[in-house]
Amino acid sequence: MTDQILSDRDLDVIFREARSFKGWQDRPVSEVTIRAIYDLLRWGPTAFNASPARFCIVQSEEAKQKLADCAMDSNKEKILTAPFTVVVGYDLDFPETLPDLFKLYPGVEKLFEGNDDLTRETAFRNSSLQGAYLMISARALGLDCCPMSGFDAGAVEKAFFDGSNIKANFICSMGYGDRDSLPPRQDRLAFDQACRIL
Repeated sequence: MTDQILSDRDLDVIFREARSFKGWQDRPVSEVTIRAIYDLLRWGPTAFNASPARFCIVQSEEAKQKLADCAMDSNKEKILTAPFTVVVGYDLDFPETLPDLFKLYPGVEKLFEGNDDLTRETAFRNSSLQGAYLMISARALGLDCCPMSGFDAGAVEKAFFDGSNIKANFICSMGYGDRDSLPPRQDRLAFDQACRIL
């Protein structure tokens, strides 16, 4: 598998030409596609194979309005006009599933007993990874993304994760982007600005 690489076109779609869209085509996204996104992202690596991310797919008009009410003003329209928005959460009860997910290390869930800091750090970091896998998977399947952090986390948790131990990480609107709505692309740091080889 290591000798197989994606084409330049594939890399353009996933990274080089991908943008954060704020305008969307009037084009629905099927449940088949949404499920296919998850079926790809779930194979991305996480610590202990813990897979702590939980994804709430906000698609109905009522649910979109509920989420928009939790967002800062500049993000409301992005949520309301997108075909759907994913609330990426992290489950602080993820150790309960470790016996099924990480059988190579029996009793691994005991590492987290009484260690709230390690539990939260592991859940947050690895759900962030899974949120990135979500975006890469969506782009690979032809969708566009708009990740956002401007929202009231407590309000989102009450609206979508009430009664659970799931916390909100970030949200990401998805659909088929309207390229006419894009501003000029901003630059990125060069290798020497962001990286060191030691």
